[in-house]
Amino acid sequence: MVQTLNTFLESNLNELKDNGLYNEIDIVEGANGAEITIGGKQYINLSSNNYLGLATNEDLKKAAKDAIDSHGVGAGAVRTINGTLDLHKELEETLAQFKGTESAIAYQSGFNCNMAAISAVMNKHDAILSDELNHASIIDGCRLSKAKIIRVNHSDMEDLRNKAKEAVESGQYNKVMYITDGVFSMDGDVAKLPEIVEIAEEFGLITYVDDAHGSGVMGKGAGTVKHFGLQDKIDFQIGTLSKAIGVVGGYVAGTKDLIDWLKVASRPFLFSTSLAPGDTKAITESVKKLMASTELHDKLWDNANYLKEGLKAKGFDIGHSETPITPVIIGEEKKAQTFSKRLMDEGVYAKAIVFPTVPRGTGRVRNMPTAAHTKEQLDKAIDIYEKIGKELGLI
Repeated sequence: MVQTLNTFLESNLNELKDNGLYNEIDIVEGANGAEITIGGKQYINLSSNNYLGLATNEDLKKAAKDAIDSHGVGAGAVRTINGTLDLHKELEETLAQFKGTESAIAYQSGFNCNMAAISAVMNKHDAILSDELNHASIIDGCRLSKAKIIRVNHSDMEDLRNKAKEAVESGQYNKVMYITDGVFSMDGDVAKLPEIVEIAEEFGLITYVDDAHGSGVMGKGAGTVKHFGLQDKIDFQIGTLSKAIGVVGGYVAGTKDLIDWLKVASRPFLFSTSLAPGDTKAITESVKKLMASTELHDKLWDNANYLKEGLKAKGFDIGHSETPITPVIIGEEKKAQTFSKRLMDEGVYAKAIVFPTVPRGTGRVRNMPTAAHTKEQLDKAIDIYEKIGKELGLI
């Protein structure tokens, strides 16, 4: 290895380890369900984004197997050549119905969606107002567009109004967009979409909501935009197909013209092979389940409220989450890492989240209850939390 590279890697890796910021990757042996196996040991799993337990659903598995038998394991080409299968058409029609929009487009990941959609519409002559806690994929998508990025204080409507007014009235930009997560993944709070829409209409802002953690969770499953009844007011609805939906991929939902433009201008669509047939059919089956019944959605919220009440009663700081995302805020990074490791020793898998994912000094263990958890599993987890919390002097 070239010495300059070796020096760079050694120095930076050691710095991360010394500061409790190095993330060790654990290998899950088998399915990622309410319980998981790592190193031959079973754990109550509170770190998965599999909100509704659909990643292991038997109907989805059958749909995927059937599609592999009929269409093969891969799509064989990019979408614009001959990689658009009848399965993709069915999926996108189902997604549009689910999100309450004219049309939808599927991508290989939620990250790809933000890289694709932002840069396909915004350019160096434009400005993007972006909530300061937006996901990394939004930040990278904004950078790729070369638009002027204007950081907005988190969920601060006065700051948004002032910066929107300044950007629009400056006359410097052809278009101005406001981007926000629908549900913020580290704290579990929800974007103030009604107020955002009011400001957007006042100043002519393009509105863009990344609902990765809202699809399947908010709005009886249809997402945060549907929760507020704003399907006809939000220009871009973005989301993943890998969290509550339980498979893999992402989508953009909006007007037919918007989706038609993304099909000819968004680079991940133009230059990446399509979603695999098995995944595509499983996603469609999953979305149809969510449209047919709120049973899993309701179970998720019941379990989430149960876990929150239990942890709060024990004296933990769980922040101000409005969703199933349940952070236990520790503060110091090394202590958050130690807390997570001790939980693991006792049979609970809940990963520490530290800088740069969250601001320095706000290290936490983030819990993700799902519809697949039993009350017995949650009770056991709460008891283990109490034991470790007392041991480390947190409660």
